[in-house]
Amino acid sequence: MEKLKIFFEDRAFGVCSKLGEKLNFPIDSIRLFFIYTSFITMGSPIIVYVTMAMMMKIRKYFRKSNNPILFD
Repeated sequence: MEKLKIFFEDRAFGVCSKLGEKLNFPIDSIRLFFIYTSFITMGSPIIVYVTMAMMMKIRKYFRKSNNPILFD
């Protein structure tokens, strides 16, 4: 079970972790919220999750492009 958890945490986008850090809220509770609301609402929170993941990737890309490492 622990290997499965590590597998998904390594390959996930980190949206729940980032929200947990920003809101000072347990990460497991946020993950369960996304899972339960996805079942109840037929998957609409998945769209929110993917949108947030893409926004995080875009922000990370722009941060890298704005701070290039210069070699002398």
